[in-house]
Amino acid sequence: MMTVKGRKVARSLVAAVLVLGMPVLAMADEAGIKNVIVLMMDGTGSAHTTISRWYKGAPLALDRMALGGVRTYSADSLITDSAPAATAFATGHKTNDKFVGVLPGSVTMPGLPAIAEDLRYKPVATVLEGAKLKGKAVGLVATSNIQHASPAGYSSHWPARSNYNEIAEQQVYNDIDVVLGAGRKYLVPTSQGGGRTDGENLLDVLKSRGYDIVGTRDELQAATRPKVWGMFGDDDMSYDFDRAMFTPDQPSLPEMTKKAIELLSKNDKGFFLFVEGSKVDWASHANDPIGVIGDILAFDESVGMALDFADRDGKTLVLAFSDHGNAGMSLGNKSTDNTYSKLPFEKLVEPLKKATLTGEGVEKALGAAGGKTDSTIRDVMAKYYGINDLTDAEVAAIMNAQAGSLNYVVGPMISTRSVIGWTTNGHVGDDLFLYVYGLKKPMGMVENTEIAHLSARSLGFDLDRIDKRLFVHADSAFAALGAKVWIDKTDAANHVLVVEKNATRATLPFSKDTMRISDPRGAADYELEGLTVYAPNTGKVYVPEQAVALFRKHGRI
Repeated sequence: MMTVKGRKVARSLVAAVLVLGMPVLAMADEAGIKNVIVLMMDGTGSAHTTISRWYKGAPLALDRMALGGVRTYSADSLITDSAPAATAFATGHKTNDKFVGVLPGSVTMPGLPAIAEDLRYKPVATVLEGAKLKGKAVGLVATSNIQHASPAGYSSHWPARSNYNEIAEQQVYNDIDVVLGAGRKYLVPTSQGGGRTDGENLLDVLKSRGYDIVGTRDELQAATRPKVWGMFGDDDMSYDFDRAMFTPDQPSLPEMTKKAIELLSKNDKGFFLFVEGSKVDWASHANDPIGVIGDILAFDESVGMALDFADRDGKTLVLAFSDHGNAGMSLGNKSTDNTYSKLPFEKLVEPLKKATLTGEGVEKALGAAGGKTDSTIRDVMAKYYGINDLTDAEVAAIMNAQAGSLNYVVGPMISTRSVIGWTTNGHVGDDLFLYVYGLKKPMGMVENTEIAHLSARSLGFDLDRIDKRLFVHADSAFAALGAKVWIDKTDAANHVLVVEKNATRATLPFSKDTMRISDPRGAADYELEGLTVYAPNTGKVYVPEQAVALFRKHGRI
């Protein structure tokens, strides 16, 4: 039975739908759900999954799920970036380009309400943070660096998705049980070969907090602690097609998904897990169909892992979807204008089946073969990409490709030998499929923000209440206690919020969950239930409600 809280949320959502002029849809029944697994293909349109299904020659695991639709636009654009998309899925709020976990500064898309002045750029609670407060285990899995936009949207709060150092710090101090992916260099200071400029070694922080740090497939398989942080690459992981040849020690996405479920499901209260097939998006940007197909099939195998667990468990909601379309991929291009009604299956698939590496893998193979010469280019492209009829112009294009961009050159080459079309190297604004398993009622077409609310309801909490608990405006809250609040910028890379009243002093480092309160009697250190978050656009600082209560109690205010 839906609770009073659930009925209130349902009524408010229906009202919002009416305001936006969209049809009222059947609400899902979340009763009896204990766990939520969200799996997301980054930058994937319907053509991507269609081609992957034809390539596989069998149904996908996704085909076992009920089908709805999701709208993808952001607060200020018809075509969304991954950061505002992830924020919508994680927080229930549409936001601006490049923002993760914060509300927009402006709203321009039709049908959306304006943002209140006092809420602009405010950090906003995520489903992962809410699940943690419910005592559930929480996890993130990705094949990109874990600080990338999509996992960042569930685990951090910053108006610039590219600030991996800031995002990494918030993730480490957000007490996430299982984190598997890449991005090791954003945890280690530059003095130790990493990329952090603040001098902090976050791997040491993780060890001090009881995490098992793993870096290989075998180490992951052997991990048994409830807290595991896996970093399998300095920046990103290999495409699935390339992994066996170049990084055999890396786990696959299905292996990471299976292990995350195994570890998180030990929590009797349940769990929330976010899994991203990250590099489908990167392959789409490059118009590389081999990278698309390989990583979608790996993602689909991960979906199968989640569905198999849900079948056994009987209390798990599984959601799978994409955040946005990418590159306008199509089955059919200008070469099929007059032949599309007689297009054989083999014309699509046979050229693709000849390739055993992605365009990124071909670049690595060329390097291993001694570099770019006419003969090595022709040999490598024939051996690994299945193309043995390169033109002189194509050889020259490969020869002249800049480092790190060869997939943008060779991807279109195999596409034209198939019947694959591309319209762009950027994102597109399609409505997309939403795959659902574990609900008793259909979803229909929903806004991307509804995925957050559905996840939260299923896990037993209301996102708005979690937000009020985690993100209190520090100046206002402490001023109400008669305290003075200021920012200590002595360490330019590590600012600290300072709260003082009489002889009581509290310090709260930015992007951490720690708080120290001192007075003449001594000092006490606390690990808070949320982060201290600075909003650089406004200069405001937000703290958990708990921090205010602790200061009041400690100072007997």
